Amino acid sequence: MKTIFEQSDGTYTTQNGYLVPDLVLLTETELSLCKYAMMHKAYLEQHKRIVYNNLLVSGKLNEYLYEIEQTALAKLKNITKQIAIKQGVTESLKVKDQIQWVRLINNIKNQAEEIIFSELIYK
Repeated sequence: MKTIFEQSDGTYTTQNGYLVPDLVLLTETELSLCKYAMMHKAYLEQHKRIVYNNLLVSGKLNEYLYEIEQTALAKLKNITKQIAIKQGVTESLKVKDQIQWVRLINNIKNQAEEIIFSELIYK
């Protein structure tokens, strides 16, 4: 009688008198992972171990993290733009008072990141 592993074309190697299954992880595509992807990966490793391991073993971890990164960047751009419009931070302010414009934009970016963290990265 064959094991389920053998039925799905799995093979064994004898090592020190024991049969050890020949397991190989699927190769993942190399994708550029940046800030938000790495933050979400760390969160999964620490708080969602089963999800992390399932993605890792299935070979879909990098693809999933790349999607998170792209979604986070798009949300950051949209949220920053919306908040800037609501607060009246315009290009004319940038021309008049660059220091004030930089302060406001950095504050808006921080607000947008907090939203992204709670809705996407740490969820």
